[in-house]
Amino acid sequence: MKRASVVVIAVAVAVLGLSGCTAAPPAPTATADGAPAPAEVVASGLDAPWSIAVHRDTVLISERDSGRILQLGADGETRELGVVDGVVHGGEGGLLGLAFDSGGRLYAYSTGESGNRIQRFDDPDDLGDADTILDGLPAAGNHNGGRLAFGPDGMLYASVGDAGDPSRAQDEDSLGGKILRITTDGDPAPRNPDPGSPVWSMGHRNVQGLAWTADGTMYATEFGQDTWDELNIIEPGANYGWPEVEGAGGEDRGFTDPVRQWRTDEASPSGLAIVRDVILVANLRGERLRALTAENPQSSVDLHTGDRVRDVTVTPEGEIWMLTNNTDGRGDPGPDDDRILRVELPTG
Repeated sequence: MKRASVVVIAVAVAVLGLSGCTAAPPAPTATADGAPAPAEVVASGLDAPWSIAVHRDTVLISERDSGRILQLGADGETRELGVVDGVVHGGEGGLLGLAFDSGGRLYAYSTGESGNRIQRFDDPDDLGDADTILDGLPAAGNHNGGRLAFGPDGMLYASVGDAGDPSRAQDEDSLGGKILRITTDGDPAPRNPDPGSPVWSMGHRNVQGLAWTADGTMYATEFGQDTWDELNIIEPGANYGWPEVEGAGGEDRGFTDPVRQWRTDEASPSGLAIVRDVILVANLRGERLRALTAENPQSSVDLHTGDRVRDVTVTPEGEIWMLTNNTDGRGDPGPDDDRILRVELPTG
């Protein structure tokens, strides 16, 4: 039986010393014995879900293997919005990241016949009408990257894995092992390090999470190989060292070191979200949701344990939603898996 436990954010504030944060959110309701309330189930019965995308009152979930996009109703029930055409599932490939732009257009990262691709749906209710804005991205049975996120600059950021070939990460002519920054039409974004290239940073193995603090600092989570998983601050044009270095220790060779690293059996950090400068890290192999801060990234608390957590997001109402991933072939699914779990973060 999986155990869903939540540590109150207010406690995390005290433990981590979040002196730079504004008004920590109050604690969720506690149980009669004083223990934190368990995470609340928002939705259940999902099959290998990968990403949550929220725009206003619309919540969409991608399912990796089926290529389906589900829409979550106010009653907690999901309905199939549609299936993305041409998705080819194999290993870690399939339908991966979702993101909305400010106008409500939907973007999806998926594996197709000719590699990974990014598609735009101007009407999210019509998945048959897709504009492929970038394709031919390296794809394989593993290390497909796949996270999409819009930055505070309005540009679309995408993580592309090394697709099982570590040399791609240091190859300036390959988009593998990179974080890309593109326009909503798929062109290299203005003010990229190389004006003709979509590459924002390089030297990555398999970035799985992208998020920004209130001051615009960009963070990314990255799967290591055998030794260290990473949390990195992403700077334009920086090289994060893979495969020459895993974890810290590459600065003397011109690489950028992570701000936090974990042993691979403790983490496999996936989705990433930031609320009031509290950094929330979803962990697959580590089966937990961690919280830490930019001021003190070496200390963290667990907000939830007992599930492989693939993604985490903060809703417009300020609630933390976690997407479990026990049905992806590597977990131990329970009868209701997979689920979206919620910890409310009241505003004010």
